[in-house]
Amino acid sequence: MKFLTISIKNCCAILKDVAGCEEAKLEIMEFVNFLKNPKQYQDLGAKIPRGALLTGSPSTGKTLLAKATVGEARVPFITMNGSEFLEMFVGVGPAPVHDMFAMARKNAPCILFVDEIDAIGQKRGHRHFGSQSEQENTLNQLLLEMDRFNPTTNVVVLSGTNRPDVLDPALMRLGCFDHQIYICPRGHQRQVVYLQGPPASTQGG
Repeated sequence: MKFLTISIKNCCAILKDVAGCEEAKLEIMEFVNFLKNPKQYQDLGAKIPRGALLTGSPSTGKTLLAKATVGEARVPFITMNGSEFLEMFVGVGPAPVHDMFAMARKNAPCILFVDEIDAIGQKRGHRHFGSQSEQENTLNQLLLEMDRFNPTTNVVVLSGTNRPDVLDPALMRLGCFDHQIYICPRGHQRQVVYLQGPPASTQGG
């Protein structure tokens, strides 16, 4: 779709470019290793979570960690912002969600990152854009696309939010964003920070 502004790029940041939050980086490496060696996981019958939710206060490094994951795995990065999604696609229905996931499957192995997922994933009945049926259809399409993934899809979906408490419970169920990675607030020992200054064209979020 012409107005679907999703960028595909390789990131220059890698996990060693961020300091702190070692536990979060260890969890992220599970996804990196899967994308680098999917056949090894498949041969062992191991299952990788389809998606992970990066949570934490604003400006703690959720976007940076997602980009570093992409740089570490050396795979394409498809990203979009939930707030921008609302502004651009109100009245269109769930079609852009389908197109976004189709693009991810076409470019597999890859990472799909949905920042500010709370903008499109709030509890049904609590959002304020479009009609209620459109709200539910958009979220239902997101859940449907996640369910369509199988062990050979080779797409990891990361999402970021400052407000995990407002997300629809269906997003947190097994097989969706049941894997949560918390990024510590500023000033905490394990906060995600730049180790030697921000890499080119990289922003923390």
